[in-house]
Amino acid sequence: MVNIQRLLTRLFLVLSLVLQLNLSVFAGDNSDYTKSKYPDYACMYLGKDKCEAFNRKMFNFNLGLNKYIVKPVHIVWASVMPKYGMERLKGIYTNIEYPKRLVSTLLQRDFKASGRETARFLTNSTLGLAGMFDPAKRFFKLEPVNENMEQALAKCKCAQGPYLVVPCIPATTARGLAGKAFDAALNPTCYIGTPILALIKLGFTINQTADYEPLAELIQSTYADPYDIAKKLYGIDNYIKANNLDRKDVLDTNARLYQENHVETVNNEYEEPSAGEESVAEKKEVNDILPEDLVDGDLLAYTDLYKEGVSKTRGSFALKNEKPKADIILNDYNPQTPVIDAMRTALFDLPGIDESVWSEFSVWNRCFKNRLRISKVNVDPERDDYKFKYLMQKDKNSPVAIIYPSIGEGISSHHSVIMAKLFYDEGYSVIIQGSHFQWEFVNSMPKGYVPGVPAQDADYLKTVTFKILKSLEDKYKCKFREKVVIGTSFGALETLFLADKEYKNNTMNITKYISINPPIELLYAMKQVDKNNEEWQKNPDNLKERVGVTAAKILQLLNEKESPDFKIEQLPFSDAEAKIITGFIMHQKLSDVIFAIENISKSQKTDFYEVMNNMSYEDYMEKYILDKDSILSYDDLNYDSSLYSISEYLKCNDNYKIFHTLDDYLVTPQQLAQLKKYAKNKAVFISNGSHLGYMYRPEFIEALRKEISLTQSEAVAVKNRK
Repeated sequence: MVNIQRLLTRLFLVLSLVLQLNLSVFAGDNSDYTKSKYPDYACMYLGKDKCEAFNRKMFNFNLGLNKYIVKPVHIVWASVMPKYGMERLKGIYTNIEYPKRLVSTLLQRDFKASGRETARFLTNSTLGLAGMFDPAKRFFKLEPVNENMEQALAKCKCAQGPYLVVPCIPATTARGLAGKAFDAALNPTCYIGTPILALIKLGFTINQTADYEPLAELIQSTYADPYDIAKKLYGIDNYIKANNLDRKDVLDTNARLYQENHVETVNNEYEEPSAGEESVAEKKEVNDILPEDLVDGDLLAYTDLYKEGVSKTRGSFALKNEKPKADIILNDYNPQTPVIDAMRTALFDLPGIDESVWSEFSVWNRCFKNRLRISKVNVDPERDDYKFKYLMQKDKNSPVAIIYPSIGEGISSHHSVIMAKLFYDEGYSVIIQGSHFQWEFVNSMPKGYVPGVPAQDADYLKTVTFKILKSLEDKYKCKFREKVVIGTSFGALETLFLADKEYKNNTMNITKYISINPPIELLYAMKQVDKNNEEWQKNPDNLKERVGVTAAKILQLLNEKESPDFKIEQLPFSDAEAKIITGFIMHQKLSDVIFAIENISKSQKTDFYEVMNNMSYEDYMEKYILDKDSILSYDDLNYDSSLYSISEYLKCNDNYKIFHTLDDYLVTPQQLAQLKKYAKNKAVFISNGSHLGYMYRPEFIEALRKEISLTQSEAVAVKNRK
């Protein structure tokens, strides 16, 4: 065995040298990926995209091929074969691929892994009935080793080569193509000769590729530029596999080493504005010249003085030395840091969302997510139709809930689906709209529309929501008895601005507004997002490795979450890792919006991302909002985009409820205190959870259910009509 291993090693070293010489001309230079304000992740892992023009054309070709040929085949297959059967076939095929994993681990001199994989193969081939089941993992704790020949080539120092998209094959690199060729040579099913066995091989192939369909659908429907995000995700995933970070023991070792070498100093307390911003203490000079009743919180009169030039700095409007108290206390929350705690929003879930014995793409899958229908309305004849999701109760006149999600989220947002399920279970029909700060919304609005001014955005949202309500009432010949609007984060801010619009000019007869963690001062919140996004600059060393470890932790957590025994008290991330994750997500959302505003072509090479990697949310405001309208100054925008500008509505109405947390890093204690003065008992403060990181807690879900529950008579009537 050792002699064979040495022979194979020499063979692949020669092959690696040949490939190294052939590919070095094309290998991208990724040495400058940290020179911009935000890291260029695609360049970091794949080098410069020298074949971008060709790749984009092939990528779009593959999308069309998938839409019209591959996806229909997957739908038919998933509708014939239940999920259980697909999983058993997948297990058999994985077991058959044992030779490539064995050779790959031997070439990497990873004899422990090759021994474990051999033990798994023998166990699963016998006790597991040819691999249909995995007793090796379940009973003998032998974790699988997901190895392929590209990983062996990487270990042999073979150059990665350029990023490539070729017809009918998932995105790869030149080294990846060579690895796929060797994988095929080591796959026993490639030597099938009879027609019957060939059909079996085809069935195995369809079954394997069906796993990629949900990801392909997600990328295409969620991002303005699917090519760019697919490239980033491939680069990170390929790095994880090449460095064995998909193995729990390797990941844990690397994570521990990085933690030991990088000691973080985390301050969970509110941080005063930095130099160039007005601090709360500096506001004293202005407060001293105002009447005392204004200092106590009446900022309506203060607005006039502010706009007359009493204060022309970029500071907070809220009063100093005010700290609110919690209305709901989460006793066993075990907080970490505000940014990590905010990530706990991913734990928000409800039973029945996507549970089914059928695959997601099966026509028989009737889980709640798949029951939601897609429809559309038109705002501008020259622009795209605006899509939305909805689900009607049997009684079409039932109350309806309209959901505005967080910044950058589309109509397929998982959080929106969960919120819809919660309302639907309470007897509401549900409508899911996407965020107004999202590329699909921009593409459906009149040309020149740029999101970012809440009062103006609320006008567009009001138009869209009105059209959606009317289209459903016309289609089902009904009249919704009640209408509730609920929003989270940026959507929560717009929910309250819409409420203010309706307060002044009632056109939709909305009965209630629920706002969850709205930014109180939008520009302040925007700066906090930018600070977190740029946190990586404090420690740029080994960024590639740290991001790889962080991404591997996310994948590990997602796999664990699928387990029925999943339970977690704290997330396995450091504060720096949490900021890397949120920075990536938030900057991607900004990129998508600007991609739509600039109307960038998806099929041609673009230098858009070279510019985008140096643009923050504050840069966005400066370029697209302030330059667009010279009448609107930064100070005007600072006030107009805050909840203080709609304080009259907040003080004079009872048809809303605000849920907020005391440790949300996008607000200050003083801002929360000011909000409490306006809203009084209509603002409910929660002790922990930062920004939306408490939504999975039963205390919040119970409080929300109580808030949206129909009257006893209405509930009985709905139940009887069902």
